[in-house]
Amino acid sequence: MHRLLIINAKGIVQHGRSHVVRGKDMAELPILENGWVLIEGDKIHSVGHMDDVLHAPANEVYDASGRFVFPSWCDSHTHIVFAGSRENEFVDRIHGLTYEEIAKRGGGILNSAKRLQQTSEEELFDGAMMRLEEVKRSGTGAIEIKSGYGLSYEAELKMLKVIKRLKQSSDLTIKATFLGAHAFPAEFKENRKEYVDMLVDRLLPYIGDHGLADYNDVFCDRGFFSVEETDRILEAGWKYGLRPKIHANELDFSGGIQVGVKHNALSVDHLECTGDEEIDLLLKSETMPTLLPGTAFFLKIHYPPARNMIDAGLPVALASDYNPGSSPSGKMSLVTTLACLYLKMSPEEAINAATLNGAYAMGVMDELGSIVPYKKANLFITKPISSVGYIPYAYGSDVIDKIVINGRLQ
Repeated sequence: MHRLLIINAKGIVQHGRSHVVRGKDMAELPILENGWVLIEGDKIHSVGHMDDVLHAPANEVYDASGRFVFPSWCDSHTHIVFAGSRENEFVDRIHGLTYEEIAKRGGGILNSAKRLQQTSEEELFDGAMMRLEEVKRSGTGAIEIKSGYGLSYEAELKMLKVIKRLKQSSDLTIKATFLGAHAFPAEFKENRKEYVDMLVDRLLPYIGDHGLADYNDVFCDRGFFSVEETDRILEAGWKYGLRPKIHANELDFSGGIQVGVKHNALSVDHLECTGDEEIDLLLKSETMPTLLPGTAFFLKIHYPPARNMIDAGLPVALASDYNPGSSPSGKMSLVTTLACLYLKMSPEEAINAATLNGAYAMGVMDELGSIVPYKKANLFITKPISSVGYIPYAYGSDVIDKIVINGRLQ
């Protein structure tokens, strides 16, 4: 069995912690100084201080002097299976159009859906694999990928089949989410019930029977799916073992958080519009608030109230929302920068949110998100840096020296 020994690390980050980090504890980031990590096969075997280094036979030894060893980023919200970019809409926003105005003109999600319906499965797979390699090199070791740019029976299944192929072909840990309820196709604008019927009566049963998704998502917000429509879709998903993950409260106080908590959603995501009522409800739940500052940054909308959430005792996760329209970047280190600058989070809080809490938000906390024996060995090793705060600080720099995926140094 292959053994990799990492020695002389300046710090082993997120060492020994295996639970959701919430409230004031998010400001604490456990770091084992002058440490070593022994990896056996694809799992972390043991971790310790260099004074007690384990002299076990290893096939490979990496000297991490001056470097930090991190658990890989866990990016719990992405849309990386798409066809083509949307920089024309970026220019439209520069000229003053809002995201909603662009959507009403046939842009936004409907633009991506039209392109995807005309793109072959092979082309979608190749593009998504390229993006997976890109985010892997920037430190991401686990990623959730949504459908939702199909918006038809055939195209949604095409997307989910592409995601299934990505699971089989990539060495990253991948979770698949069905997001047929991303927007209403133009032909259903006057008959919303017919589209919801198709999702509930045709797509969800097929997806459940063929194991094409891990989770079920709905965009519950102003101008998209109502609370009543969301309630029906989430209830139907549970019949096939698909736990909810919700797009909620990005554009308005939509009731999305409430319906998500009602259905025991694993996470509710976006949350730019979140008040005391929503925070109190989340405090009584097992649902992870997941914040996507890259989207607020790129769309120039207000940011979610992360400080209020954390100060009230909530955990929060961070994710990239990598997609062609509202957040065309999957670089999680940049997400931590935005969290520090605009969500008023400390570097330690941001790193907790992007590792262990992110792992919870995609259902992989038992195997990823921290450096603990018997978890999967998905890690990244920095170049020599002064502190963990250097990562969000040096937002334009490539601070990663090596990545470890499934126990293999790359």
